[in-house]
Amino acid sequence: MRLSIFSVQDHYPSHNRSVAALYEEVISQAVLADGLGYDTFWVAEHHFHEYGAVPNPAIMLAAIAQRTQRLRLGTAISILTFHNPLTIAENYAMVDLLSGGRLMYGVGSGYLPHEFGGYGVDPAEKRDRFDEVLAAVKKLLSGKRCSHAGQYHNFKDVKLNVTPIQASVPIYVAVLRKEAAYHVGKQGNNLLCVPYASVDKFEDIAEIVSEFRRGRVEAGVPADDNSLALALHTHVAETDQKARETAADAFDLYVDTRLYARKSTYDDAMKNGIHLFGSVKTVEDKLVALKQMGVQHVMTLQNFGNLPTERVHESMNRLMSEVTPAVNNQVSASAA
Repeated sequence: MRLSIFSVQDHYPSHNRSVAALYEEVISQAVLADGLGYDTFWVAEHHFHEYGAVPNPAIMLAAIAQRTQRLRLGTAISILTFHNPLTIAENYAMVDLLSGGRLMYGVGSGYLPHEFGGYGVDPAEKRDRFDEVLAAVKKLLSGKRCSHAGQYHNFKDVKLNVTPIQASVPIYVAVLRKEAAYHVGKQGNNLLCVPYASVDKFEDIAEIVSEFRRGRVEAGVPADDNSLALALHTHVAETDQKARETAADAFDLYVDTRLYARKSTYDDAMKNGIHLFGSVKTVEDKLVALKQMGVQHVMTLQNFGNLPTERVHESMNRLMSEVTPAVNNQVSASAA
C-alpha cells in the first residue's frame, strides 16, 4: 500500500501562526515525508478564505521540489474552472521540470460558492468549463503543438516553451460524490476522493472503489494500483485515548472552517469510522480493511486544525515506522 501526505494548508488568523509560518511547517513536513518514504505530497488549492492558504499549488510544489529528492508532488486539487489552460499547463510543466519528473496532477471543478463569486464564474458552468480546460491542458502537457476552439478558451497553433519531463503526466480527477466515481472511471481517468465528504460510513468506501473499477472496465482500461487514491484524516498515537487527547480539538477546529458542508466532529468520526485516528493497532487494522476493499493508495491528512508541527511529525513517523510494517505482516499472514 502506498501512503502519502495530503495538506489542505488550513489557516487560522485568530491563532498565533502566520501564513509564512504555516508554509514553513508544510515544507518541513514534505522534507520529513521524503526521508520517511511517503509516496506523494499532495497540496490543495483554495481562495479567499482561511480554509486553505495556498492559492497556487504550483508555487508550493516548486518550493518543495527544491528541498526533496524522491517524493512525488501532487495537487489535490488544481481547480481548472477558474484558470486559463495555457497558464495551468505552463505552471505545472515547470513543476515537473523542477522536480525531475515527479508531478502527480490532480484536478477538479471546485465546489465553494465564495471562490466562484471571487472569480466571477457561474457555478452552473463549472462542469462544461472543467471538461473544456482539462481537454486543453492534456493536449498542452503532451508537448505537441496544438490548437483549441472552445466555449470559454481559444488558442491556435501553440506549443509550450517548457514541457514536462514525464511523457505522460499522471492526471487524477477528484469527486465529492460516490456516484461520480463510476463516471470518472468510464472516462478512463484516475480518481481522487475524500470519503469524509462522500460517504456516510467507513464501509461505504468499498462502493467508491467498486463503482470506479466498473467504469474503468467498461472504458476498456481496467484500474490498477496507481489509478485511485483516497484521503483520510490521520493521527497515530501510542493509544486511542492519546490520539483523542492530541487530535480531537484540532480536528474539530478544522471541521469548523469548512463552509457549506456537513460538519462531522471527532466524536462523529469515531461513530462513522471515516478516519485513521488511534493507536498503531487501530490504524493498522483500518489500513488492512482498506486494502481488502481494493484501496492501494491512501493520502493521509495529518496537518489539520493548527496541530503543533511536532505532533504532526510524531504521527508521520509512527505511521511509517510502526504501522506500515504491521500492515505488511498482517497482509502477508492472511495471504499465507
